[in-house]
This record gives sequence, C-alpha cells and structure tokens, in this order.
Amino acid sequence: MNLGSAIQLCRVKQGLSQSALAEKANCSVSYLSMLENSKRDPTLSTIKSIAGALGVPIEILFFLGADEGELAGINKDLAGQLADTALNLLNTRHDE
Repeated sequence: MNLGSAIQLCRVKQGLSQSALAEKANCSVSYLSMLENSKRDPTLSTIKSIAGALGVPIEILFFLGADEGELAGINKDLAGQLADTALNLLNTRHDE
C-alpha cells in the first residue's frame, strides 16, 4: 500500500500545492511531504482529513494506493479503467 503516492497524485491532479493541502487537512507541510515520500504511515484520522481536504472518498485513496498484489482479485483491465475514471473525476472537479 502506498497511500503517499495516491495522495500526491490526487493533489497534483487538482493543482494543489503541498502547503495548500496541508492547510486544508490541518497538518504540517513537512508531515505531508513525509507521507507523500512514504517516510511516514498516516493514521486513519489523518487519511480521512486529507481525503476530505481533497474532496475524494477515502476508498479512492486506498484504491489508488494499492499495490498490484493487493488488487489480485480484480481484473487488471477493470482496475485500470477504475483508476482512469477516478483520475478523470479529479480532473473534472479541478476544472469546475
């Protein structure tokens, strides 16, 4: 599981800086940076805060951060389509 990369992906797709997301999620920029670089493991409450700040369901962060082995029960094509759809929704949200 790499939630840090999922957080970073969503943040960048929405055009947010680390400082803007950290402020919205009520955490420090340095902590957010450590999360995105997999140097810290976030608590569930932190993940919920970040997901809320991003306007993304927590399940999307878990899905986007899942390693290939963690999605073994899902058809690879379907997993790719779900990831593409989730990222397109982030783009749509950012464009509004």
